[in-house]
Amino acid sequence: MRCALLAAGLAVCPAAWIPASEAMTKAQIQSAAVSDVITIPSPGEFFAALDDCGQPNWKQMFQPKTAASTASREQMALMLGVLVADGYLAVEAQDGQGVKNTGKEIINLAKKLGLARENDNDSQRLLRRGNSIFDFAENNDWSTLREELEATQNEVKLLMVEQKDKDLVILVTVGAWIRGTQVAAEFISKNYSPGLAGILRQPAIVEYLLSVLDSLPEKLREGPLIADLRKKLVAVLALVQTKDRAPLAPEAVQELAATMLSLVNTISSGEKVP
Repeated sequence: MRCALLAAGLAVCPAAWIPASEAMTKAQIQSAAVSDVITIPSPGEFFAALDDCGQPNWKQMFQPKTAASTASREQMALMLGVLVADGYLAVEAQDGQGVKNTGKEIINLAKKLGLARENDNDSQRLLRRGNSIFDFAENNDWSTLREELEATQNEVKLLMVEQKDKDLVILVTVGAWIRGTQVAAEFISKNYSPGLAGILRQPAIVEYLLSVLDSLPEKLREGPLIADLRKKLVAVLALVQTKDRAPLAPEAVQELAATMLSLVNTISSGEKVP
């Protein structure tokens, strides 16, 4: 079912505001929900669709990324999304240490963004999420870990809104989608079938991502990282806008995988955009 929904290019709404270990108040849920206006498949849904359709070797595919030591705030926000996707990858691979390492990376990056301060009551929510991820990974509780990763991503976004960094919320979502799409495209390029390729045909989602990037403040929008991101998403849109809603051809999937990998590497490595 998930495979069919994604192949049809439909956006699947994640169970975004159901935390696994600590309930949010109604006001917090409403605030977070308003902040995340992009309704696109989460990395977990991408990977579940691959499980339904393609039976990937997750242990082989789990090659986690590490945040650059020096990065702008927008790059760190994009990287937070990449790390969340890596967390889902680690869960699919049932790699407990990988989950712990990724959770630690998420919290460390959140601290750099000022979202997880030791003596701040609001920040303590996110720190508790990190502890929960560690505990669930220690016990190999894979189902609960999926929920906790979703809740952690939502907690990050909520704290961004509270500290008036709403523009960064968009970039967390974009980063997670980029990494999820890159993983899916790489797998499908090596295991091509029209059914699998249909998962990648999501022009409406790419158009929406471009529109929200265009809504960013001019200084942020015209920076080299976001400008490069937008340029490559325009190329992605051309690839996924197939005639008569046909699945992507093998060569298009390969080109998509290469483009998405280039984006992930730029986000995670801190390499300068040409």
